[in-house]
Amino acid sequence: MKLLKYIILLVACILILTTTEAQQAPQFTQNMFNNMTINPGSAGLDNGICLTGIVRQQWAGFKDVDGNKVGPETFLLNVHAPVRILHGGLGGVIMQDKLGFERNINLKIGYAYHANIGFGKLGIGFNIGFHNKFIDFSKLKPAEPDPLLDQLSGEESEMLIDFSLGVFYKVANQYYIGISGNQILQSNGKELASSTDSTGSHILTMTLDRTIYFVAGYEYVFPGNPSFAIAPSVLIKTDFASTQYDICALLKYNNKFWGGVNYRVQDAVCVILGLKIKDFTIGYAYDITTSKLGLSRTGGSHEILLNYCFKIEADKGRKSYKNTRFL
Repeated sequence: MKLLKYIILLVACILILTTTEAQQAPQFTQNMFNNMTINPGSAGLDNGICLTGIVRQQWAGFKDVDGNKVGPETFLLNVHAPVRILHGGLGGVIMQDKLGFERNINLKIGYAYHANIGFGKLGIGFNIGFHNKFIDFSKLKPAEPDPLLDQLSGEESEMLIDFSLGVFYKVANQYYIGISGNQILQSNGKELASSTDSTGSHILTMTLDRTIYFVAGYEYVFPGNPSFAIAPSVLIKTDFASTQYDICALLKYNNKFWGGVNYRVQDAVCVILGLKIKDFTIGYAYDITTSKLGLSRTGGSHEILLNYCFKIEADKGRKSYKNTRFL
């Protein structure tokens, strides 16, 4: 019961520490294979050392008035593993996210405490994040004069430190559920520019926005044909100023091949394909834009995922044998 009270308290803290700021968190489609990036509580729950890499080109054909490609580009690598002596798991994430003339390089290092509950395992985790933000203001061309941007004409960068919290519960090969709060402190950088008008004072700084994630997934094996399984999942991402809903369903065959559709409400319909070869997982997703931006203007989005999980069996000690002559 004590552990349950701590979980409720942690979830309450995640929800309370949320404000209405513009959402800036990178977007992924194959979220069901990428829980470590958004929820530190999932670190080490796979009972092996797992590495995941993702390359995402969002809105591949999106360009500005000068013909520059300004669609978001994201490169990600995360690794996590259980550590028995710590009664939990360790994990790390390194990511580069480009959006127009802004570039963010993030490094996160965290720990999750594990507890066996029911048929599954619960992870309660946190991580510390180091965020290097870079913006080239010389390339920004606002449609109308802006008193803040007019004061900036060069490159600006900032290093910000923040942390994340997460709770994740998983029953292997059946279902999972988790909630997490990223960039809880919502760290601010130095003042870059300021102005005053009839509406008051305005200050421009580089800021990390808090983002809340809720994820859940389930795998149902067909009783009449256990070679096939359907795996629905959902992701909700919000800062309470804007909210994203991803609803997905994958059809799996022998847990080696899968295909499915992800629907991102009012944004895109995504096609997902994947296969598993021994310990390697390869996935591809293509997002078909359904928002007002239109597919003809964005060119859709491409996402490639590579995952490798393996277990290290510890040497249980030297084995001895008795000679039958001396029994």
